[in-house]
Amino acid sequence: MATPSVVETMRERLYRRDPVFSFEFFPPRDAKGGEALNNALVELSPLNPAFVSVTCGAAGSTRDLTRDLVCSLQDRYRFGVMAHITANGYSRSGLADLVKDYHARGIRNFLALRGDPPRDDPGWTPGPDQAGHAADVVKMVRDLFSDVSIGVAGYPETHPEAASAESDLRFLREKVEAGADFVVTQMVFDNAGYFAFEHRARKSGVRAPILPGIMPVTRSGQIERFEGMCKIEVPKTLRAAVRGREDPGRVREIGIAYAAAQCADLLRRGAPGIHFFTLNQSRACHAVFAALQAMGW
Repeated sequence: MATPSVVETMRERLYRRDPVFSFEFFPPRDAKGGEALNNALVELSPLNPAFVSVTCGAAGSTRDLTRDLVCSLQDRYRFGVMAHITANGYSRSGLADLVKDYHARGIRNFLALRGDPPRDDPGWTPGPDQAGHAADVVKMVRDLFSDVSIGVAGYPETHPEAASAESDLRFLREKVEAGADFVVTQMVFDNAGYFAFEHRARKSGVRAPILPGIMPVTRSGQIERFEGMCKIEVPKTLRAAVRGREDPGRVREIGIAYAAAQCADLLRRGAPGIHFFTLNQSRACHAVFAALQAMGW
């Protein structure tokens, strides 16, 4: 087997201290979804992102699709590819085998997550042969390989299942202490909330870079869905700007302008980069990125 090419890790990339831009995709489940993803990749890849990440469904429901897409992107493009790996959906040995396979294929970036429970079993708990927390996944990967970079999730508005903001930060600190190199946040619409979260994280002992996650609003109905699904609050200014608008093109323009101004402010005030949640679409993220380039980023 040919020796796989190995790209720069996120740890190395962040050490350079220039802004890191990245995009997140999910594995398509059908031909139409595959076409949409391919179109998004064709349009976004010339932007030379530091990395792209590939999600894994609840309880590992898309684990084979995720693995196939990660390896395909690694072979096709020069940017780094970050595989989401979850405790839920794998035994410890199965998860270790997956990481070893990724490593053999040249993958050096991972996002370690506990993972969501099965949608039809919200009371599900991990079995005795499964990792129970994201920190366990981080430690397992770090014990296996020293030449990889590991990211973890952070929640500026607190994880929906957390007992308190303090306990949520304690779990974040444990993930970093287990060997994580950086943090990617849940989607952020309020920059003040991001910087308040960063400040609290630093006070609690978290020293890893914290990348804000950004998703441009492109449809008016997305706001309610984001708030309900992710338990986040969208600022009243953005809500009022898109409420009741029937012209989807105008809603998209407002969402792009808001996200571009938000990203510029984040970068100007010291955020280490931007992680874009694409929903496998390119137009909005590409427009935001172009606006940032025009501003000098």
